[in-house]
Amino acid sequence: MSVKDIGDLLDDWLYGGPDTVRLIRGDDKREAVQIRVRIGTYHGILQFNCDGRPDGTRPYGCSFALDHHEDQFARASEDGFTLNHAQCEELFEESAMTYERYVVLLQLNQWDRVVRDTERNMRLFRFVNRYAKKQEDRKRLERWWPYILRIYHTAKAHQKLDDDDVEGALQEVHEGMLVIGSLDKLEDEVHELERDRSLKELRRMQRKLQRRLPPQELQKLETEKQQAVVEQDYERAATLRDRIRRLRGDGFS
Repeated sequence: MSVKDIGDLLDDWLYGGPDTVRLIRGDDKREAVQIRVRIGTYHGILQFNCDGRPDGTRPYGCSFALDHHEDQFARASEDGFTLNHAQCEELFEESAMTYERYVVLLQLNQWDRVVRDTERNMRLFRFVNRYAKKQEDRKRLERWWPYILRIYHTAKAHQKLDDDDVEGALQEVHEGMLVIGSLDKLEDEVHELERDRSLKELRRMQRKLQRRLPPQELQKLETEKQQAVVEQDYERAATLRDRIRRLRGDGFS
């Protein structure tokens, strides 16, 4: 088998340009991401698949190892199912490559794929947390739970923005802040750091979104709320009150 020289590819795509990360479609019509890299004296190109497992493999004949282990769970009694350490390590590795993909996809504004990947990793986190045999395996991923929630709700908010739904985007950010803010504190420095950082980042996004609301929107809702009170339609008044609070970001500093 002849070995191909990638020198021409590297010369055509110089390191440090504006397109360090790019989306491409391969000969098989599948989309992939390529990243131009330089590590010391070495130059190269990294690539991963946008869909399916990032590395293109099919463990156990499935799209993901998680799918296989979930199928094994479905075939067993719940009380008799556990994940041994080797199986957990396999899932940890899979969650890491999925994380590495959605971090890049986030930069490329691939919101649907980010939502898909964060949902998959959240499913994997919960699966391991519930069924890992060893305590240390059950708790290993919990420290990253605030971060993955933040990225999930950020991507969901951007989906709304693509439909020009600023209020819907604010709702997603608000829900993310509520969920992260209600997480139990763990005796883990990384978890607490990610929790505080995630709330800070979502609050920053919330303020940016609030500036995009039409100036008269909140006043209009206030007027509608007052009218609902006058008409003794207290259910509608409460709904409008909660909507106003979400748009203002009440309850978060």
